[in-house]
Amino acid sequence: MSRSQRSLVKGSPAPGPVPEGVIRLYSMRLSPYVRRVRLVLIFKGIKHEVVNINTKSKPEWLFEKSPLGLVPSLETHDGKIIYESPIICDYLDEAYPGNKLSPEDPYEKAQQKMLLEHFKMVASIMITILRAKNKNEDITELQSKLFEKFQIFEEELAKKNTPYFGGDSISMLDYMIWPWFEWLHLCDFTEYQEKTPRIEAWIKLMLQDPAVKETFTEPDVYSGFISLYLQGSIDAADYGLD
Repeated sequence: MSRSQRSLVKGSPAPGPVPEGVIRLYSMRLSPYVRRVRLVLIFKGIKHEVVNINTKSKPEWLFEKSPLGLVPSLETHDGKIIYESPIICDYLDEAYPGNKLSPEDPYEKAQQKMLLEHFKMVASIMITILRAKNKNEDITELQSKLFEKFQIFEEELAKKNTPYFGGDSISMLDYMIWPWFEWLHLCDFTEYQEKTPRIEAWIKLMLQDPAVKETFTEPDVYSGFISLYLQGSIDAADYGLD
């Protein structure tokens, strides 16, 4: 994989054509939505390049690569554009069928998608906690709400009695929710985590996964990034780079 480390900003020229045999990911380094796609690309061994975008100063041509003006977006060698992280990840799993991540059984696949819908609330509460912390507001009630949502996933692991949400091996759902768990320390959630032992065991397993290891970001980098991002700073995108 080749990667454009520094983020492109308004006025930056568009990258050239996608090389043959490669797929291009339009990215923002520390976005959890982008992280989903990177995990799938790495797990499946798909040759790709990454073009980082500064979402606080978007290049004008980004809307040609992502009609919503958001990342992630994927571009193929023949000019096909795919955007929105769940859609991109499903596309990659079908277009590159080796190392299949989604369940073959239609009901099991539907179950994973329903759990992913539940997880949207988890992600939303986490963002709300981070915004509240940035304003030095009390987050106790928000932490309780987050714990309630975590219980759904704790119970799911207990019901399945498997180490991963997909069973005995990692699945699409595991990768789709993982990026937010790297933010968990920012929510001052330690005392609640102790009440969800199956999720804690899952976190330890995920941290050993090769794709997670390759994309892992240190907590202090996330902390600095979040602080700048919530201030609307153009410097957030490249925080932590030398």
